[in-house]
Amino acid sequence: MTYHKIPFTKAGFENLKKELENFISKRPDAVKSLSKARDMGDLSENGLYKAAKFELGQIDRNIRNLKNLIKSAKVLAPANNDTVQIGHKVIISHSDNQKEFLIVGEFEANPAEYKISNKSPIGFALMGRRKGDSVDIKTPNGFIKYKILSIEK
Repeated sequence: MTYHKIPFTKAGFENLKKELENFISKRPDAVKSLSKARDMGDLSENGLYKAAKFELGQIDRNIRNLKNLIKSAKVLAPANNDTVQIGHKVIISHSDNQKEFLIVGEFEANPAEYKISNKSPIGFALMGRRKGDSVDIKTPNGFIKYKILSIEK
């Protein structure tokens, strides 16, 4: 069975590892809480036990998911600044309006921080393009033509 490699920037991959370490460090306290709640007696009506069990389950699920992501991750760095690739900061313009985006893999995308996935409509349209290229990007209001002003690592 072949596994699909998931693209990450170096910073995104490091954040994954930190998040995993954070959940691993929380686990012993969650186990202690569950043990204390279990020692209180009747488990069928013990809300603290149910909450502690749920919390431990959440931590374990997050640890499993993060380990799988890390195992499937492929850290990508732009080979050059000639064409837009994962890890590039791209500045585009439309009329007098400029926007700056960081192209990242789909699991580290965060539009609020202007980190867009290479699979998003804008990211997909920019991938492989060069500085000076014009790109038509489909929006809910129709197509908008953007020009790539710069590509940086």
